[in-house]
Amino acid sequence: MGAIDAHTWRKSSRSQSNDACVEVAPLPTSTGIRDTKDRDRGHLEAGPAAWRELLNALKR
Repeated sequence: MGAIDAHTWRKSSRSQSNDACVEVAPLPTSTGIRDTKDRDRGHLEAGPAAWRELLNALKR
């Protein structure tokens, strides 16, 4: 996992005043996902198919 520019991370505009959420960042071949409360712990990476599946599951 390489370093990701701090300005690349995004979280929902609905949770700007709330630290109980996740942040996402576009990576060359995947999407980075990290916990807003524990940014220094690192991040997970989801490939395109896994990211799409996660978003579809959240919409249900």
